[in-house]
Amino acid sequence: MTAAVILFSTFLRDIVSFLPPGIVPAFATAFLEGGKYLGAFRHEFVGTLVMVACTFSAGKWIGTESIRVAWTSHLLGVIAADYLSGGPHVNPAVTTSMFALGKCSYSEAFVRICAQLAGGLVAFPLFHAVSDTMKWEPFGGPEFNMKDDNDHAAEAFLSEFAATFLLCWVIYILNWEMIFGTYHYIIKQSLTAVAIRALIEFFPTAGPAMNPMLATTWSVFGVGNKFEYPAHFQHYFVYWIAPCLAAVLASLVYVVYAGGTFFGVKLPMGPIKPQPPKAEAKKKKN
Repeated sequence: MTAAVILFSTFLRDIVSFLPPGIVPAFATAFLEGGKYLGAFRHEFVGTLVMVACTFSAGKWIGTESIRVAWTSHLLGVIAADYLSGGPHVNPAVTTSMFALGKCSYSEAFVRICAQLAGGLVAFPLFHAVSDTMKWEPFGGPEFNMKDDNDHAAEAFLSEFAATFLLCWVIYILNWEMIFGTYHYIIKQSLTAVAIRALIEFFPTAGPAMNPMLATTWSVFGVGNKFEYPAHFQHYFVYWIAPCLAAVLASLVYVVYAGGTFFGVKLPMGPIKPQPPKAEAKKKKN
């Protein structure tokens, strides 16, 4: 009996040694509330895999000798990742904003963020294995190393904050404020890709990530190859606190501009944006 238990323990230990850290509890969230958010989990998990494959391959697997080809590949990758995966958030900061704006519940936001992390934890080692097999250049990821700012990482924080704030507004404007007619989807996704590339160029200090999932899952696999979560507070300060605060602030400003609720609360100010006649009449009636 003891030998059987030892064999079983060895078997499980060998399996666990190959699993990314935290992957099991992340997958477990897919079945919260009787699997109510299983579809959202699937979209985020698959979407993250596709997004990493389609966008990180630009300049690595595709366009290694041409910036123009690499940028074009990145643009097409942003469109393809969104279209093939059904329009997931693939970004905890974006999910935080959607929760603040009342677009999803707390439970759904939690499941989506766990699915995004699960996707990233699988994507980076998976595509590294592909790179090794095919003898292609391996993917890189967002990270910062500022010798003069090790204690507080203030510049990296501000860079991530500004980039994520602007990214959220790109999403708001292109998805909710502008209509491009018959080709709306292609145009708005193309403009989103251009905006992301511009933000990468304008805010290079911390990568940038503009996405806590990308920064952390890359750190787990790619930084030092330790296969463990970052131990330094600065990582979370820069890549989680900064973008999530930026997403909350962007949501607040958007509610002041366009109306709606902020964490379920109607603000005493705004909306600045002209409201439809029905909304105006209802507002006067109340």
